[in-house]
Amino acid sequence: VQLQASGGGSAQAGGSLRLSCAASGSIFSINVMGWYRQAPGKQRELVAVISSDGMTTYTDSVKGRFTISRDNTKNMVYLQMNSLKPEDTAVYLCNLRTRNFNYWGQGTLVTVSS
Repeated sequence: VQLQASGGGSAQAGGSLRLSCAASGSIFSINVMGWYRQAPGKQRELVAVISSDGMTTYTDSVKGRFTISRDNTKNMVYLQMNSLKPEDTAVYLCNLRTRNFNYWGQGTLVTVSS
């Protein structure tokens, strides 16, 4: 399984960005896809995940600002990020998890300036 993320970049505080991640390969239909992030000097943290049946989980700091969605027909997951804050600056990593496997895509950098 390969994960290809796109959509990172720079934004001003209060702005918006949308991340996309495409999964390819032999993908078990029951899975959880999502986004994690890692800021310099900090541990990787969950941002948002969504199961194949649409259940979502968000970290508290992004609730009400970020929205995760997925298109199962295209094996895509998206992260709409609104009201961005400088503390959202990090490398964002796409993740796909099944019962037995855990896959990571390459990171995409999000930089938010004040």
